[in-house]
Amino acid sequence: MSVEKRLAFSIVQFLREQSHGGALNSDEQESLEVAVQCLETTFKISSSDVHLAAAQPLTEIFLNALLKVSQRASSAGGGASNAPPGVPQNDVIGGPESSPSPEDIERAEQLKNEGNNHMKEENYRSAVECYSRAIELDLRNAVYYCNRAAAHSKLGNYQEATGDCERAIGIDPAYSKAYGRMGLALTAMSKFPEAISYFKKALVLDPDNETYKSNLKIAEQKQKEASSPIAAGLGFDMASLINNPAFISMAASVMQNQQVQPLMSGMMSNAAGVGGLSDISSLIEAGQQFAQQIQQQNPELIEQLRNHIRSRSFSNGAEEHS
Repeated sequence: MSVEKRLAFSIVQFLREQSHGGALNSDEQESLEVAVQCLETTFKISSSDVHLAAAQPLTEIFLNALLKVSQRASSAGGGASNAPPGVPQNDVIGGPESSPSPEDIERAEQLKNEGNNHMKEENYRSAVECYSRAIELDLRNAVYYCNRAAAHSKLGNYQEATGDCERAIGIDPAYSKAYGRMGLALTAMSKFPEAISYFKKALVLDPDNETYKSNLKIAEQKQKEASSPIAAGLGFDMASLINNPAFISMAASVMQNQQVQPLMSGMMSNAAGVGGLSDISSLIEAGQQFAQQIQQQNPELIEQLRNHIRSRSFSNGAEEHS
């Protein structure tokens, strides 16, 4: 494993944490995002490369390194302070092992519980803030990162969610919930093969978890749909709609539309003319033509269909936050 890649991966994680810490304005956040993209392109890394994650955050590694240098200097020169040059004494993470104080641990747990309550109330932004403050107090608690990942996912911040899952897995590689939440975020990003891999890893650690099993099936189905040629003109697989009551209701309404009826008649005629409905390739071709015609004449309808597909949610079961 390339040391350079691992370092670049840690830098990317640090930049993402800074970008979403709430202290930067939109221009500064955009600049950091550009830097992240440049690093990922240059070193050929991505958020799914969790095997590159270090066991500690980059800031903690940096402060510990400075602390060791300072301690060596103090031993040689008799200095009393254990703070690295340029770092205030209060900013040094509790000693060589960087352990938080009992007071910090207690306060971090309180913040985590507050974040969990915000999640139940669907106040996801406040939940992110609470988990972030808990992380600042206890950088080595995988639960805080994993819970923040769940809040980010609820806000649609899937890139941030995967970053937090990476950190949680780096701290505790046996934490099944981090793999499960990584799978959800990757599925939402349409990275189905990676999502399937993470759900399988979660099941290795927790074989009886029905939520992981359900979400794995969903990701596998979406992977099949993504590779299907059916309804390519619409951008999704019609087979995925068969059991969707909302779509069935909407389809009935659509078929009564005077604009759609002649298009459907034309599709059936075309299908019969190129080999009949028994010829599946002819049906697919006719369906694509139908979709293209609707796209041209009624693009709002296509967007409505796509919104119905996007509204399909994953199974979260009765999952509670730690």
